[in-house]
Amino acid sequence: MTTAQPLTLITGANRGMGFEIAKELGAKGQRILLGARNAEKGTQAVEQLKQSGIDATLIPLDVTDKQSVQAAADRIATDYGSLDILINNAGAVFDGRQQPSVVNTDQMRQDFDLNYFGVVYMCQAFLPLLKKAPKAKIINVSSMMGSMTNALNPQASVFRAVAVGYQSAKAAVNMYTVQLAKEMTRDGLPITVNAIDPGMVATEFGGADPKQVAKMGAKPVDEGVARTVELATSPDDDSNATFTNTDGTVAW
Repeated sequence: MTTAQPLTLITGANRGMGFEIAKELGAKGQRILLGARNAEKGTQAVEQLKQSGIDATLIPLDVTDKQSVQAAADRIATDYGSLDILINNAGAVFDGRQQPSVVNTDQMRQDFDLNYFGVVYMCQAFLPLLKKAPKAKIINVSSMMGSMTNALNPQASVFRAVAVGYQSAKAAVNMYTVQLAKEMTRDGLPITVNAIDPGMVATEFGGADPKQVAKMGAKPVDEGVARTVELATSPDDDSNATFTNTDGTVAW
């Protein structure tokens, strides 16, 4: 990763955690490529960042659409030539509170299209640009809800959570993170790949009311993105194939 003004692409960055990540990394001097599916909302988000003096550019991007992903990669290749940091933040839950015996499989497919295949599409399309940077990072925003260890731990905060499609997609993201990290190491490439657990955060995720979720114990957004920001801004952090949050290592 270059030490002078790293170029960072964040998916799903027009609101919630993605926007907070963009704001905090931009304030630390990184050049922000704000990925957003909705161009109008993305433009508004970019304008907000620019008003704070942040170098931000809108990248129209639907991570579930391979053509959209490739178009974004082609544009960034033309305009910048390389990419230092890819933060796969875009995500949503479509099957919340549905029991495994009756879960809607169409909604499970939506969970996987966005939360898993979207990550795979992004990594594959942007690896050529990441390889052109002196040192690069891929940060996948995962979730402890994808941890099978914690799903079986009565003391874990996610023990009672039921969203099997979303949880399975995040478990798949964790495995993809590990395998891609191992590939980068085998190939001798200076690209690290890690997964982050933000915890339950007071955003509109899943159609929630942020204020109501906060009353249920959700973290403020700045706390939810803290580990992602820490990893993205540390030039000496060579962590690879890890799953962490602000408390440390998260069990796979």
